Amino acid sequence: MAKRFVSVGECMIELSGGENRQYRMGFAGDTLNCIWYARARLGGDWQTDYVTALGEDTYSNEMRGFLATAGIGTGHIQTVPGRRPGLYMIQQKDGDRHFTYWRDTSAAKLLAEDRGALAKALEGADLVYFSGITLAILAPRARGRLLKAIVNARKAGSKIAFDPNARPALWRSLPVMGALATVAAGLSDIVLPTYPDEKQVFGDADPAATLERYLALGPDEVVVKNGEAPCRIGFGGERRDLAATRGEVVDATGAGDSFNGAYLAARLQGADPVEAARAGHRVAGVVIGHRGALVDPALVRDI
Repeated sequence: MAKRFVSVGECMIELSGGENRQYRMGFAGDTLNCIWYARARLGGDWQTDYVTALGEDTYSNEMRGFLATAGIGTGHIQTVPGRRPGLYMIQQKDGDRHFTYWRDTSAAKLLAEDRGALAKALEGADLVYFSGITLAILAPRARGRLLKAIVNARKAGSKIAFDPNARPALWRSLPVMGALATVAAGLSDIVLPTYPDEKQVFGDADPAATLERYLALGPDEVVVKNGEAPCRIGFGGERRDLAATRGEVVDATGAGDSFNGAYLAARLQGADPVEAARAGHRVAGVVIGHRGALVDPALVRDI
């Protein structure tokens, strides 16, 4: 029986590039980015399934085909008539990325409306991955349904991985975002925060403070990403700092998600957290050298 990696969230239409007002259309989103890189790194004995909701429009159908071609399962993508994927545009300005979003009619906002479909999607998963953005796009009651499904999956034996991925613009307030991230992390086995995000929400003094705060909630392991700076790893009483792989930064979109995907794939295949973090840094080091969130899997498969 195939082992399963399940990722829950929103895949969007991505417009990247922008030179001379010419943009490249692709598909991306934090939880999709993660499973994309996990798929590239996992062996053939692993099944990867993306759990979201799409519409019946041209781009929803293209997205399904895109995922299927990449070897990512689409059997648990719900169809919501009258809805469509969200869209975002990446603008490079002053050496940094700026994002503009259109997602008011995103079908993914309704991914947790059907309790039965959600439970079936997570059933038998070896690992379930979700993020703070997954929670942010849902209505409050739908968040409750998703978290209940996560609890049930964990009780049934699934490992749970969570990236708080703090995006204040998606939330009513920082305290609400922080409270939900805290609850979700407490339900998880692996937590993968990013220090600059955590500092703005929780006021953490440094990555070590972020690490200890999350470890105190009960996860087995926490990896605090910090851009080009070393990540901070905590597991089983161990504390380690691990330098990032440096490379030319063309577009940092998806770098943290690619780290997560490579890290989780390595852990699922028996690597220890330090080895897994090294794999995450190597993959992220390739991703930042390309435009857009997703690079050809062949570029990161065997590095």
